[in-house]
Amino acid sequence: MSTILETRGLTHVYGAGTPFERKALDHVDLQIQKGEILGVIGHTGSGKSTLIQHFNGLLKPDEGEVLLDGQSIWNEKGKCSRETRFRVGLVFQYPEYQLFEETIAKDIAFGPTNMGLPQAEIDERVLESMRAVGLDENMANQSPFALSGGQKRRVAIAGILAMRPDVLVLDEPTAGLDPAGRDEILGLLQRYHDRTGATVLIVSHSMEDIARIADRLLVMDHAKVLFCDTPREVFSHADEIIAAGLDIPMITKVMRELKKRGHDVDTSVFTVAQALDALRACKRKGGAR
Repeated sequence: MSTILETRGLTHVYGAGTPFERKALDHVDLQIQKGEILGVIGHTGSGKSTLIQHFNGLLKPDEGEVLLDGQSIWNEKGKCSRETRFRVGLVFQYPEYQLFEETIAKDIAFGPTNMGLPQAEIDERVLESMRAVGLDENMANQSPFALSGGQKRRVAIAGILAMRPDVLVLDEPTAGLDPAGRDEILGLLQRYHDRTGATVLIVSHSMEDIARIADRLLVMDHAKVLFCDTPREVFSHADEIIAAGLDIPMITKVMRELKKRGHDVDTSVFTVAQALDALRACKRKGGAR
């Protein structure tokens, strides 16, 4: 895989020079690979939301740089290019509160219209994006404000998908949803990734949810990168994750408890299927030590 997004020494300070000064990012070095799904995890205040707002120029670094395909997203005049904003699509937490147009189609069309695309292509992208998030095309002329909360969120996500970004960044896309709603949103993101090959970054508080679809997990702690590796490798450091104020999947907790009780099991597992494989392997080895 090639690197599509990179940060070098990325540092951001809120309230610099005031009594409220706080370093939100502290010399973060990170490489995001083209076509991967990266889960971004961290407790409140760890720096994860500040980090993703640098990826499309919403925030400007105090130190360091952000590179897209090896080029800084900021030019010598200190401006972020429009191309970056279109290539890196950012969906904020609770995006349904940012809907504003009178119809679903117009709301989804807002980004493509700003890109200066011909109307025929805008219309095509609107319908394509509605299908991608599971919205019936017949709803295009309905008001988004008459929809349920989950459907509104789909409209908001569709509005970013319609720009066909190379990198899709979502800040807590499952926040406030019930388990079925969380599964639906994560499922549609997985299908979108599989269909387009786009790079997808998903910020989440839930290790358990995100580990099921992520290729790698980025764990932020106190403005720094604690881990950035495969879910299995990250969960092999459960004690450090817990010390950082984060939770680990329930099945990982179960396997850790079995380990404490003398069973030689793999404690890096994070799905039930992996746990079953680990228990079978333990049984073949003879169980308890």
